[in-house]
Amino acid sequence: MIQAFYTGVSGIKTHQYGIDIIADNLSNISTNGFRSSNAEFSSLFQENISTDAQLSSVDSNIGLGSKLNAVTMNQNIGVYQLTERSTDLAIMGDGWFAIQGQGEPLYTRDGAFTFNANRELVTDDGYYVLGTIGNNIEDGVLVETLAEIPLGDAKSQQKLSLPQELQVAVQPTTEVKFYANIGLEDTVRVMSGKAIDPQNNNNAIRLEFSKADPQVSPGTQWNVVATAQSNNLVTVVNSETQAITYEPETIYDTQTGVVAFDEAGQLISNSLPAIDNNGASVVVNLGTGYDGVISINDTIRASSESNGKEAGELVGYDINRNGEVVAAFTNGVQSSVATLAIYHFINDGGLEKVSGTRFAESSNSGKAIFFQDPDGSNIKGVDITNYKLEGSNVEIETALTELIVMQRSYDANSKSITTAHEMLQKALDMDAK
Repeated sequence: MIQAFYTGVSGIKTHQYGIDIIADNLSNISTNGFRSSNAEFSSLFQENISTDAQLSSVDSNIGLGSKLNAVTMNQNIGVYQLTERSTDLAIMGDGWFAIQGQGEPLYTRDGAFTFNANRELVTDDGYYVLGTIGNNIEDGVLVETLAEIPLGDAKSQQKLSLPQELQVAVQPTTEVKFYANIGLEDTVRVMSGKAIDPQNNNNAIRLEFSKADPQVSPGTQWNVVATAQSNNLVTVVNSETQAITYEPETIYDTQTGVVAFDEAGQLISNSLPAIDNNGASVVVNLGTGYDGVISINDTIRASSESNGKEAGELVGYDINRNGEVVAAFTNGVQSSVATLAIYHFINDGGLEKVSGTRFAESSNSGKAIFFQDPDGSNIKGVDITNYKLEGSNVEIETALTELIVMQRSYDANSKSITTAHEMLQKALDMDAK
């Protein structure tokens, strides 16, 4: 009977722990990135009854009391939920985000991040998100456009603090390609294309075609004059006639050449050299064959395309599906400037629980590491998606079932104490008689 008391009391205490753990799981069913816990029990002592274990397949051990042996992490992935922020991230598989306050880094699956007023990527309660900042920013200027930033060493990750003011340098035009039909008639044809100079001025490359004299058959030959000029036009008013004309403010360079077409109208030669656009050499690309400038008896038309970008100011930062922090500028340029770190552990279940969504490295989990590709470069090793958050991994139907089991076990242990008490009372009454 004393054993019954002991077993019942320890069972009540143990299953109360289990009920508390399940209650905590249920209370966090709506917590993003929550990892539920499982209670594991074991016997305090065991008594071996007198049977020969070698001759019997029946377990001859009787447990005496119970204890909470361990509280383990449920490593199942929660349900992914759509959000409206590009900075909300979810890990599509194994891995952990790293965040840091005043102490050592913590690890979480909750990817509800945002940029604060200082352009730092943080959690909602102010913990800094860790990652690798690229080397493509110098003195507030983006010096290189990158699609991704390589992960640094696992121990050297830092908080993602980005410049509040950032510019992308001008990319001067190096080539202007023209598409046109200048026809067959002996008349002057004029066209122009956009060209950006190193001073961020939006200039024009102006072409003027006139038929060469004499013509050499077969085909046709045209003289071409190329002019690099500013687009800042000034108004000139003739004082006598009051006529208004517009003239370019500045001419930077003029080049001449000859283009030749065969009898079918396709371009076969071009001697026009590159032109100086206020300090930048620009190739005037007239194409070859029918891809570019042609001379046929058809509708007169002209268009052009050019490379280069004007300087741009920072619009803001975003995070893409690969966990890259992308800077967007007013001129349309986008570039990765940082990347989030995704850590892995040899034993995720060994992480020390700090809260329902945050864990710390422990001796059981092993050191936080990065995966590596065959070349030895650090990689995330898992896909990341934005505009999504991973919800809690608590399954309400499972948790409620476990709660019922725990309550029944609690009641059974309580009943065993009551029964033992009644038996002891009867034994005392018999002794009294």
